[in-house]
Amino acid sequence: MYKIVKKETLTTNIYLMDVEAPRVAGSCLPGQFVIVRMDDEGERIPLTICDYDREKGLVTICFQAVGAGTMMMSELKEGDSFHDFVGPLGRPSELVEEDLESLKKKKILFVAGGVGTAPVYPQVKWLHEHGIAADVIVGAKNKDLLILEDMMKAVAGNLYITTDDGSYGRSGMVTQVIKDLVAEGNKYDVCIAIGPMIMMKFVCLLTKELNLPTVVSLNPIMVDGTGMCGACRVTVGDQVKFACVDGPEFDGHLVNFDEAMRRQTLYKTQEGRAVLKLEEGDTHHGGCGNC
Repeated sequence: MYKIVKKETLTTNIYLMDVEAPRVAGSCLPGQFVIVRMDDEGERIPLTICDYDREKGLVTICFQAVGAGTMMMSELKEGDSFHDFVGPLGRPSELVEEDLESLKKKKILFVAGGVGTAPVYPQVKWLHEHGIAADVIVGAKNKDLLILEDMMKAVAGNLYITTDDGSYGRSGMVTQVIKDLVAEGNKYDVCIAIGPMIMMKFVCLLTKELNLPTVVSLNPIMVDGTGMCGACRVTVGDQVKFACVDGPEFDGHLVNFDEAMRRQTLYKTQEGRAVLKLEEGDTHHGGCGNC
């Protein structure tokens, strides 16, 4: 059992938990995720790791209550436990695998949207701990939905907040902030964007025009998290990939976002899944091939 030692409500339907999971905390890296279950018959829920403390054996998760499983999770209290807390899964961020001296010469821009702020944070924190200051744009629909601002401010080189309705920080979409920063003379070597699929799509359309290499994390489309359900099937360039086993990070300029978002919609119904199976044939499923 994996005890919840801290629970915090960040904003409407968005929660943060610190969970005792020493083995996961001891080996996880930024960009990876865990799969949690509340009981032995519960739904498997993949969640990107928001933070970790190796000494205390704690892993921090952040989630939005949008479905039955996450709504049940939101009712758990400090002192309650998860039945399963499996990880780390997925490939770590490409940044942590780069030569550190080469990385220090790069100017890096992160773009976080909504709950995507949670998986952006550990990457920015890791860079900060290694003496690298990255610029970070955090976007939300309004001030009430903004999360982790103080935590991000403590590790970011420059933090730019923007809200769609202009209720806090700058007014407008994250793409406008990217345009503004580039217009001000900022030259970035790489952009890492994590957030809703539609946000990542438009960030990538812009950064492609700017010739700015961009990495995206496709954790929002993961369902099972093991490569068996096929929900996170995505076309990257001319190859079929599965976000949970091949990612979750990919070259954003190669991702077919329109196809991935259509699959998200169809996958929600039994009829839609039947359509996808017919269209995709042998490539429909993930790791098991015929689940």
